[in-house]
Amino acid sequence: MNTPPAPPASREPVVATCLDLPWGSPGGSVELFLDLYTGPHPLIPARAFMLTPPGLPPGRPATPPGLSLLTADGKCIEGPGFPRYVAHLRRALKQATEDTRIGALHLQHLTFGATPALLQALPAPPRIALVHGTDLLFAEAHRDQHHILHKVTQAADAIVIPTPAMADRLLRLAPNTDRHKLTHIPWGIPDHLLTAPPPRPARNTTSHLRLLYAGRLSAEKGAEHLVRALTAAENVELSIAAPADQFRALAPLLHRAGVHPRYLGWLRRPQLWRTFAEHDVLVMPSTTLEAMGLVALEAQACGLPVLYQPVPGLADALHTSALATDFTDRTALARDLKRLRTAHGLLPELRAAGYANAARYPLSATAEALRQLGSQLH
Repeated sequence: MNTPPAPPASREPVVATCLDLPWGSPGGSVELFLDLYTGPHPLIPARAFMLTPPGLPPGRPATPPGLSLLTADGKCIEGPGFPRYVAHLRRALKQATEDTRIGALHLQHLTFGATPALLQALPAPPRIALVHGTDLLFAEAHRDQHHILHKVTQAADAIVIPTPAMADRLLRLAPNTDRHKLTHIPWGIPDHLLTAPPPRPARNTTSHLRLLYAGRLSAEKGAEHLVRALTAAENVELSIAAPADQFRALAPLLHRAGVHPRYLGWLRRPQLWRTFAEHDVLVMPSTTLEAMGLVALEAQACGLPVLYQPVPGLADALHTSALATDFTDRTALARDLKRLRTAHGLLPELRAAGYANAARYPLSATAEALRQLGSQLH
């Protein structure tokens, strides 16, 4: 276990929070977690934990300040091994926080192992649960996770939802949830991205559009729909920024469809923000739901228009600041891509609307709302 020294007991209480994913895992939830709780000057002072990556070489990894790594064997999401995994995490968390004054728990997700482990390790502090899209998807698909979700909604003192659509989906899964616990706090993007985005050179887009897909390539993200639909599109180039193993898994479909994207690798966020300036449109073909779609908001902050499937959560966050389409309909997608390429003034209008929308979601506002919620629970 890699645990930096605990703050002295005389300091103000801090938040305890844990994400049971290995350090370095991709995803918007991970980036939000790191943005809020880690770094030289965290927005929310915390003891923040993730898992030690498998096969980590000896020596301290280059984790951000404030992030500790836990070792807990047997990570899984269901079956007889799940309670054992939670018990391992509980012991690791209890040991890591025993010399720290914990003022509140921030439960990342309503499901998975870290949330029940934190509740067991630190039963006394107030509990704020934060809802993400994967919580609800996994609770729908796995009985053990559905059970955890029900227990956490009962145990939490407050439940933070980033969009109204997430509240609707949660209440369908757990209709007995006390609605007075629900608090709407949108996720945010780094303030400096709004005040000093990377420079964006002017470019003629009438000859072809440079499309960017950025994110995980799991089924609910809709990359397969995008690939199939692009077979009917003309004058477009596709770039993909995604984890390497997931891109390799997509390769057979790309080959069958005759789509030849430029693979950019899995980019760190400053690299991704610079990459936004090299493209004309971010495509978001998610099939099911998004908590908010932070990558879309970051793209808008950098002046990159967004073409998206209007699924719950994403539609709440983007609405008319981006162009909605149907990635399951080749004809519709081809029509909208042509419109983006040829309609005079459309891309500049979307850039302006997108930036105005992104400016509604500074990360500092998210952190302040979470701090205020915590103070109300004491």
